[in-house]
Amino acid sequence: MRALAITAAMAFLSTFATTPASPAVGVEGGDAPFGLPGGPVDAVPRPLKVDREANLTALHHPHGWPPALGAGTAEVVLVVCRDEGLRQVVRVGLPTSGEALARTRRAIHDEGVRRHGEPAPGPAADSELRPGCRALLASREVTDVRRERVMTAVGPGYPACSAARRDATGHPAGVHVAEPICVDAP
Repeated sequence: MRALAITAAMAFLSTFATTPASPAVGVEGGDAPFGLPGGPVDAVPRPLKVDREANLTALHHPHGWPPALGAGTAEVVLVVCRDEGLRQVVRVGLPTSGEALARTRRAIHDEGVRRHGEPAPGPAADSELRPGCRALLASREVTDVRRERVMTAVGPGYPACSAARRDATGHPAGVHVAEPICVDAP
């Protein structure tokens, strides 16, 4: 497996950890995803759970485990492609409802606008897409009144990784993130 862009992932996730309302950072530039330099695979914090299927390995880090240290973070998933290395970071927020959910959503939206300009409407209700930084912000229902904010960003090489997964399994790389928020996976 190629060296992962761990430094990049940690910088990306620290944005979420320190500012629960921050959107994904840009992913343009360089060979490493998220526009930052990479690091060795042994720099990855130990995950609670590892899922492997075809060319993907998903490293699940629950709340309180690095890199999922933010007060509003329920889980962080680092998605590693066999040939391309780290290509996706998924951050799931703690379930909220009512004004707390609305306040968090507004703060994330406003910070995204500040950093990247106005988003495009996302593929699901209450979602927004930032094509320039390959990021999606959406929410998924946890209970009748509570929702989790789901933020995901993909790095360069993700389409090739997703196509390889589709060839091997019949479904693309983003399907496990997309299903709970009812969007078409890339």
